[in-house]
Amino acid sequence: MKNLAQLDFGKLRGFGPLGLENQTTGSGAMGVFSNFISSAIGLITIIAIIWFIFVFISGALGIISSGGDKAALESAKKRITSGAIGLVVVIAGMFIIQLIGRIIGIPDILNIGALFNKIAPSQPAP
Repeated sequence: MKNLAQLDFGKLRGFGPLGLENQTTGSGAMGVFSNFISSAIGLITIIAIIWFIFVFISGALGIISSGGDKAALESAKKRITSGAIGLVVVIAGMFIIQLIGRIIGIPDILNIGALFNKIAPSQPAP
């Protein structure tokens, strides 16, 4: 019987589908930091989508169970609307950051590894 550490999980390494799989940003501190930021952005987006689904379902149940009460109906509609606005803000945030980067002259502001390589190119060890 194999131990858990001896099992082969295929392509699943690190955080897998959250952004670390098949990254070619390099190794070292900059590569690890770039992979971490990419994973964090992916994780935040996934959490926002799951939260929106939860808020949408709870709002829909609130609409169904309002029973003609206008205050409860309005509260459930506001819940669904605020959840949708939150999801749009999270997803649009990446586009807004990229737009700001292009305006200030940093076109690849979301590519942390390339950004750090432009600021301080890696020097070969003597």
